[in-house]
Order: sequence, then structure tokens, then C-alpha cells
Amino acid sequence: MIIFIAGATGAVGGRLVPMLLEQGHEVVATTTSPSKAGALRAQGALPVVVDVLDRDAVLGAVAGAEPDVIVHQATALGAAVPDMRHFDRMFAQTNRLRTEGTRNLLDAAAASGVRRVIAQSFTGWPFAREGGAVKGEDAPLDPAPPAPMRQSLAAIRALEDSVTGAPAGIEGVVLRYGGFYGPGTGLARDGGEVTELIRRRKFPVVGAGGGLWSFTHIDDAAGAVLAALEPGGPTGIFQIVDDDPAPSAEWLPALSAAVGAKPPRHVPVWLGRLAAGEAPVMMMTESRGASNAKAKRTLGWTPQWPTWREGFVHGL
Repeated sequence: MIIFIAGATGAVGGRLVPMLLEQGHEVVATTTSPSKAGALRAQGALPVVVDVLDRDAVLGAVAGAEPDVIVHQATALGAAVPDMRHFDRMFAQTNRLRTEGTRNLLDAAAASGVRRVIAQSFTGWPFAREGGAVKGEDAPLDPAPPAPMRQSLAAIRALEDSVTGAPAGIEGVVLRYGGFYGPGTGLARDGGEVTELIRRRKFPVVGAGGGLWSFTHIDDAAGAVLAALEPGGPTGIFQIVDDDPAPSAEWLPALSAAVGAKPPRHVPVWLGRLAAGEAPVMMMTESRGASNAKAKRTLGWTPQWPTWREGFVHGL
């Protein structure tokens, strides 16, 4: 098929492009950086320099590509300055890509007769902080997130609602990823900004560290796109995470050991809130884990890294 990837040089896109080419698909790969176009071409993809927020440019690029499937992996996560106190400010550009960018791609799909659209979302902290510890896709999202996260959660809702409610004739698929780790992510053995915080002991366990996190190796994130690619296949929301949601008090010490760092510090909730704000405190103490049962059952996807316990040691 012809696959149009928005955000082809990001963390997921960078792993996905060679996988698609290896399977024999034609890949039209977007980037906002002309300097990255050559690397995409060298891989065998057709590069297109376009900003997903430029509606007319997106309409033109999709019309020219005539793709069978659009894959929306465009974020600005790698470019964001870490600032957990001002969470929405940190995610402002990604929030625009999830709202305006998604609308532009869906409009382009409708105008060009594209049958299937697959988009990246996120799972974990967006869930309502009540009920069971591990949530499925039908569980409600947080009706009252911490103030610094409200715009980011609204953007996630907008993306998911837009894609699952796509115009007639378009099959909408949302892949909710967990916390990324592996090459090219913030949690890589070398060069990851989160890894460096952990090595500098600036990523503490807050309170009892009871907040559950679900993780996704970057290759498993790309592999889920392959599983969801076929037109006429399952639609809806699927959580692409490993089998092992775990509290921060458990996974953070293991991760510190895996990257050769000293054990993480422990700080009380009041100090975590004072130092870093409400968003990270909530994620470390109240966030819920995500179930991957639906993705396994319906998409036939299984993670290559079923648990972060192995992934942190061998997959970074």
C-alpha cells in the first residue's frame, strides 16, 4: 500500500518507516525539517517537507500522495523543554498537533478518499483517578485533571473523538501508547533526557510511589501500527502497552539500576508539589495503569517486550 506518515522522523516514525519499507509498502514520509529529507530518501521513503498545522499544505501533500492509509505520529515531544510545573506549556505544540493537525489530516483524508487513518494518543495519567488500578479503553478519562494538565487532556480527548468519529468512509484507529522507552526516546540508554535526570538523581519517588505506569517499547509502538494497518480491519481505540503496569516505587529503582544510576531519592508529597508542581505528583502517586487485552484480542498485536523488567535491562 501507499502509507502517508505525518511525523516520520519522530520517535515512532523513525522506527516505523523501515518496518513499512521492509514489508513492501510505499512510504510518503513528512518532516518539517528540510535537513532530514535526505535521510528519509536514503531509507527508500519519499520525503515531503510539510507542517501538519498548515492545512492547505497538508491537503496538497495528501492529494499528491494518493495514500491508502494516513498514519498520524506528529508530536513535538522531543522539542519540548522539560517543565513539569507548567505541563500544558511544555505540551503546547503537541496539543496543537493533536487538535489542529488531526483535523487537517482528517480533512485531507476525506478530500482524497483515504480509507483509513491511524493516530497516536496516550494512556495512563489521563484516566480518572478512581476505581480499579488498571483500566481498559472504555474507562472514563479524568473529569477534573490537575490545572496544569487540563489543556493537554482536552487535546487528547479532541484527537480521540475526531478520529473515532471520522467522516463516513474513513476508518479511524487510535493507538494509546504508554511511557516510551528505547532508542530515540527520552528514556534511552544514551542521550535520553529522562535518563539523564535519573542519573543526576533529579527524578525521585514521590510519597509512597503508588501511581501505576504502563510502558511501551518504541519498537512495540511501531509494531502496533503494522498490526492496525489493513483497511477493513478493526477500528476504535486500542491501548498499546506492555503486560506489566507497575507503581513508580517499583519501576523507578529498577530503571535507575539499569542505567547505572544510584537509587532514586524519596521525597514527601508536599515537597514534590513544592518543587515540581501538581502534575508530576499526581503521576507518581495516583495515575492508573492500562490494559492491553483489547489490542491483543482484536488487533492480534503482542509486545516484543512484555515487561519493562526485561526491557529496561536489554531494550534501552
